Amino acid sequence: MAARNSAAVADDLHARAFEIERIFDAPRSLVFEAWADPQRAARWWGPQGFTTLSLDMDMRQGGHYRHSMRSPQGTVHTKRGVFREVRRPELLVFTYAWEDDSGELGPETIVTVRLFEQGSATRLTLHQGTFDSVSSCDSHRSGWSGALERYAAYVAALP
Repeated sequence: MAARNSAAVADDLHARAFEIERIFDAPRSLVFEAWADPQRAARWWGPQGFTTLSLDMDMRQGGHYRHSMRSPQGTVHTKRGVFREVRRPELLVFTYAWEDDSGELGPETIVTVRLFEQGSATRLTLHQGTFDSVSSCDSHRSGWSGALERYAAYVAALP
């Protein structure tokens, strides 16, 4: 019986985290800087159709970020967090939480972005978890998938 309970907990935790992988036809240093530079990140960070209103980012261990964006329906969404680890050009680890209208934070998750050289290309993996619900996890997976499509288009257009 304990083995079943452990397996159920493991399955539930797995369902409340995700990993996305993408390959970019660009050097790792360029792929990293498209994320690390706030002016560049503001051009792609957010789901398809969202527009960045503001992005403040201090990308160093212990540094903070705050990103406000408008949905196609006009709703403003704000997320913020703290960079736990920054190793240029290979690793970013940061907290991620939505901020409500009164400035209070919702449940916090951890995002880990790893960049690997793959010949002249770069393989990116993004892991986020653990969410408080499967639906929240699925929503973030969808949002990051759209953001990474925007990111890929942005990186492809860089000289």
